[in-house]
Amino acid sequence: MGKPTGFLEIERTERGYLPVEDRIQGYDEFVVPLASNEVGRQGARCMDCGIPFCHTGCPVNNNIPDWNDLVYRGDLRQALDVLHSTNNFPEFTGRICPAPCEAACTLNITDAPVTIKTIECAIVDKGWEEGWIRPQVASRSSGKRIAVVGSGPAGMACAQQLARAGHEVVVFEKNPKIGGLLRFGIPDFKLSKHLIDRRMAQMQSEGVSFRPNNHVGVNVNPDDVLKKFDAVALTGGAEHPRDLDVPGRDLDGVHFAMRYLSQQNRRNNNEMIPADTEILATGKHVIVIGGGDTGSDCVGTARRQGAASITQMEIMPMPPEKENKSLTWPDWPLKLRTSSSQQEGCERDWAVATKKFEGEDGKVSSLKCIRLQWQDGRMAEILSSRFEIKADLVLLALGFIYPVHEGMLNTLNVAYDGRGNVAADDQTYKTSIDKVFAAGDMRRGQSLVVWAIREGRQCARAIDEFLMGATMLPR
Repeated sequence: MGKPTGFLEIERTERGYLPVEDRIQGYDEFVVPLASNEVGRQGARCMDCGIPFCHTGCPVNNNIPDWNDLVYRGDLRQALDVLHSTNNFPEFTGRICPAPCEAACTLNITDAPVTIKTIECAIVDKGWEEGWIRPQVASRSSGKRIAVVGSGPAGMACAQQLARAGHEVVVFEKNPKIGGLLRFGIPDFKLSKHLIDRRMAQMQSEGVSFRPNNHVGVNVNPDDVLKKFDAVALTGGAEHPRDLDVPGRDLDGVHFAMRYLSQQNRRNNNEMIPADTEILATGKHVIVIGGGDTGSDCVGTARRQGAASITQMEIMPMPPEKENKSLTWPDWPLKLRTSSSQQEGCERDWAVATKKFEGEDGKVSSLKCIRLQWQDGRMAEILSSRFEIKADLVLLALGFIYPVHEGMLNTLNVAYDGRGNVAADDQTYKTSIDKVFAAGDMRRGQSLVVWAIREGRQCARAIDEFLMGATMLPR
């Protein structure tokens, strides 16, 4: 333990943001890191609990008290080694993970948890700055070839672990660039894409081959992949969006959120978007339906595009501002959260259902809505509360229900679970098809980046054990 009285003496200090008026002028990251000496002070706040509940909150099992202590002592290089022992990409999670570890921190009982996410990001950013992060090339080759289908965080983690175990790994990606939703779904102002490119370069030096524009099930035959590789990992994510089946859904101007977000990321990468498919919020009254992270990303993007107004609507009731710690801690609590994008300017409305999209000349012009009453988890419409709201652009951010079945999955004829995900357990990660494995959102359904990294790592261990009879990869 670094400083036994640190949590009593030092206030929680978090990273800051650039002013709203500055950051909405572009799509660059706008977080202001803590000074290095302050990072050390924040590490001193860790209590090194007898039972570190932060471990229960962290899906990748980060050794949080260990690297907090090392940061306090000024040994960031050793802290980086400890951090990398459980997490391949802490620069991703240090930016976009919601930090369930902080919710589980003992100091969160008094609403002042250790700034775990900030410290994690500071460690890895220092590692890149100092050149401490280098390729880890396997000392021997196994002679085995493995295909990883999908290059999101699960696929990247799986591929890197397998390459370090001495296997030849080929990553197939349907998009023109590697990264999955890290690249095309998460806005650049939350995750700069040079971070992905930097990890790709490291992985290529470790022997991983990337094949963009290779869509297995479309322009790559799944049966050929099975024949040419000793094992196949399916890590393609859960990309089948939840729709809103109400009258007027087919009007121009009503779009899935991910299509909108990916277009802006492609623009930032200097890709041309055909004019007849372009979705822009400039000068429009924007309605975002869905209150989660994807909806928040739409708000931040629409604000940067110069929307006339932005309203974010949620079908669930407004959660409480503070949770009841005695009932929820150390579990992830349901409480009101306001994202940096929402702070940039939008109206938020709760317990609202959309009944119809109205249109003029084939384009959406307004939404007809009704307010809801929730009691004991049940929803009832308040018939006297119908209202209409102007809308030129509607973005459906309702989440994803399961992976896309058409193409690769149906061609392989893999079995699905009761929710439509690829059926595989979280021990062997084996699907119903011999030598085919599944991990990440494709197996567990829509989830967090940190869960994807964990599953990718564990799937790599399962594949290594399947091919070699034993494995030294960590679980």
